Order: sequence, then structure tokens, then C-alpha cells
Amino acid sequence: MAKNRLIFTLLMQEGTYMLSRNFSLQSVGGLDWIKEFYNFDAITFSIDELIVLNVERGVRKIDEFSKNLAELNKGCFMPLAVGGGIRTMEHAYSLLNAGADKLIINTPLIEEPKFVSSLVKTFGSQCIIASIDYRVKKDGDNTVCIRNGSHPTGKGVDEVVKIARNLGCGEIYLTSIDKDGTGEGLDLELIRQVTSTATVPVIASGGVGKFGHFTEGLLQGKAEAVSTANLFNFIEDGLIEARSDMQKEGIKMASWNFSFYSTVPEKVGYSKKRSQ
Repeated sequence: MAKNRLIFTLLMQEGTYMLSRNFSLQSVGGLDWIKEFYNFDAITFSIDELIVLNVERGVRKIDEFSKNLAELNKGCFMPLAVGGGIRTMEHAYSLLNAGADKLIINTPLIEEPKFVSSLVKTFGSQCIIASIDYRVKKDGDNTVCIRNGSHPTGKGVDEVVKIARNLGCGEIYLTSIDKDGTGEGLDLELIRQVTSTATVPVIASGGVGKFGHFTEGLLQGKAEAVSTANLFNFIEDGLIEARSDMQKEGIKMASWNFSFYSTVPEKVGYSKKRSQ
């Protein structure tokens, strides 16, 4: 049985890391700033996967993003999923060559489904994650948004989940724009709705502000993984403590020998000793 995952998401814009609230961005600093003020090595050993999203507005500079990704990847020892502005096979190869293990696709799900299908055929379902961002309308229905959440498609989440499934995407990365950055908790009702019909793992995102929200997403929402981009709540020892809290609640997660006060697990070199 697959174990649940704790995921951290970094938002990058031209080499600078950002905070997001309802998809509005605020700069916080570059990779050097994060390494200087936070124990970034400890972060990379307390999560199961790292997501990095290129959130540039306008034309995405994929070559520059790939260079920044390669620099970040020097200190990462877990699977890396990346997305934002992937529109060509050249973009995909550039990011994979920079260290990405998975590609996250958003706008092309709606505007370029044939391209998504080509990515699946070329790299395999396990490599392609369908990113579905949505807002809840005044009438209570939801609408999926693309282009950095700025363009409502008129399609509901259920419809886009079916599109992703038919295209062969191996995972769904589900984000509530309304909840994003609020710390008020996940949209558990919608997450349950998606996990009850999806045939692939679902990553729940948007609204995590405390340890209990991770557990709620997994146990109540039935998600396979939960992600947060909350830089200040979870970037230091917060993610380590969150993982410990989740395991105490009975969440089945991968584990490895880890000293709370060390930046890396007990090791020979940097090899993680996980139990599978």
C-alpha cells in the first residue's frame, strides 16, 4: 500500500522565491537568502517531495528557470516536481535535465490537450502531474482557472479531472485559489469529492496553516499527499514537527533515521535510510 506524502511547494519568479495569497504574489528572497536564514538542508530531509513552480507573469523564461532549478537541486535529495510555462518538448527536456523527476501541467490541460498527451506518451504517466486550480463561485459551484489562476475556464473540477484522466496524467495537484495562503484549512469537501472519483493519487493544496490541516487532508479528504507553500510557518523545524505529528496520528509515511538537531539523517554520505 502506498504511503502518504508530505510535500513542500516553492514558488519561484525570476530566481526569487515568493509568498502567495489567493495567487497574489509577494517576494521574500532568493535561494541564498533561504539558506542563510533557514535550515534548508533539514527541510529537504523532512519531506517526501519538493514542488517548484515557475510563477512568472507574462512570458516564462524556461531556460533561466532551469538554471535556477539546477542550482536548487544541488541540495535536494528527494523527488522534485516542477511546472509553470511548459509548452514545448524542449521545455520539458530542459527541466528534466535540470533535475526534475516530474512535470506539472496546468494551462495545457485545457488549451493544448494534444501536447499533454504527447508528454504522457514520451515520459510516462508517472512523470506528468495535472495541476487543477479552482475558485468557488457565488452560487456554490466551482470553476477551474488557468494562466496563473487569472482565467476562469467555465469548466468544473470534476470535468477537468476527467480530462486529466483521459489524457493519462499520473497524479492530480488540486489547489483552492480561495484558500491559498490563508492558513484557514483545506477545502475538505471538494478534496473528498475528487478523491472519491479520481483513479490516480491526489495532492491537496491551498489553506494549510497548521499541523492538523495535513492530517485532515489525508484522513478526512482521503488525499494521497498534502502540500503547503507556507514559507514562514513550516520552513524551519516546522516541517519536521509536522511529519512527527502526522505519524503520531497514525498516518502511514516513509520514515528514515533522522536526528531532530541535525541537518541530515544518520548517514554514510547523504544516503537517506527510508523504510519502504
